[in-house]
Amino acid sequence: MLSREGCRARQRRLWNQLPGDIEWALLADPRSVVYFSNFMVNPLSFSGGERCWLLLERDGKTSLLGDNFSIRSASAEPYVDEEVVEKWYDHKHSVGNRDHALVAALKQIAPQLKERPGVVETEWMPSSILGVLGHSGFSRSEVSSSGKGNCGSDSAEPSPERIALGSVVRELRRQKEPDEIDLLKICMKATDAGHARAREIIKPGISEFEIYREVQNAALKAAGRPGLVYGDFRANNAGAPKAGGLPTDYVLQEQDIFILDYSVVLHGYRSDFTNAYAVGQPTADQQKIFDICLDCLNAGAAYLKAGVSAKSVYETVTQPMLNAGYPALGHHAGHGIGLGHPESPILVPESTDTLLAGDVVTLEPGMYIDGIGGIRIEHNYLITESGSEQLSNHEISLT
Repeated sequence: MLSREGCRARQRRLWNQLPGDIEWALLADPRSVVYFSNFMVNPLSFSGGERCWLLLERDGKTSLLGDNFSIRSASAEPYVDEEVVEKWYDHKHSVGNRDHALVAALKQIAPQLKERPGVVETEWMPSSILGVLGHSGFSRSEVSSSGKGNCGSDSAEPSPERIALGSVVRELRRQKEPDEIDLLKICMKATDAGHARAREIIKPGISEFEIYREVQNAALKAAGRPGLVYGDFRANNAGAPKAGGLPTDYVLQEQDIFILDYSVVLHGYRSDFTNAYAVGQPTADQQKIFDICLDCLNAGAAYLKAGVSAKSVYETVTQPMLNAGYPALGHHAGHGIGLGHPESPILVPESTDTLLAGDVVTLEPGMYIDGIGGIRIEHNYLITESGSEQLSNHEISLT
């Protein structure tokens, strides 16, 4: 899970991005809430899918707002100073609209916020909060891209040069703190274990769903805690070289290629890496395009470091395909991961992103050729000032 020190560090980074007259920030995206407080409604609990809000104040005070069942369904200890709880269910009365309980919790503390300038993550907020907070002291959730500017704009919509509070948080999320890296490494270790199990069992006669069950079991055993497992668990072949999504009851056959491109999600953070597994003996052409993809991966890994453009990473990854006489990579060469999938930076031909120290990114070259089959491989990397650290450690090989 995240650490108290890490949450405090992220809060300080947020305040450094907001104008100095802003005294409070109200966050509603569940990813923003866990990012700054370690609180998340456990997705595997009876309150899965519900959420709480987080109030941050510049003096360091943090308040968690929610209904009585959501707050007690935390997946880990939250680092907050107070809980503002609205009773939603008492085992005696019928329940009302659960979303209204969040607004009612806000009403409890609204008098403390009026006449004080603040910002709201409006992307995730209902319009009804405007009536609760009033316009006195409430600034629209706009700041300039540099974190400075007039947050009290009267315009109905953000002007082009301004971004919403949610966008500020998303940009902050790119540069991971040490506690986030530690959690991501647990996700990676679990995903490594699932890949190792897949290598043991993939053969003609096993179904996609059987592989999924074995991979999930191995991954969660390695994680040592409940988690979510999702991704591509699909076979392809010469006649249908590209398939994706959750597993079906399809039974693998000789010369299929099984693409295992999956994530383990723990406390909102995730891994995302891939290998292509030959079913039986691969053809010479299958091995050839696998080797090209491996050249692409190695070229990209050697090129990664803070300050390089995402566009140039894409070009570096795709160059071995061009050198071998094949078309350029037809999808992204990789992307950022963390609390989202995908998130910035995006490694594509027209990307405007630049890699930052603290980004965690994937590299995932793939080739899908009629008459041969489909290959995709992938590692995850932490970007540093001088290069990168590979976080995933599964074996990448076709056989």
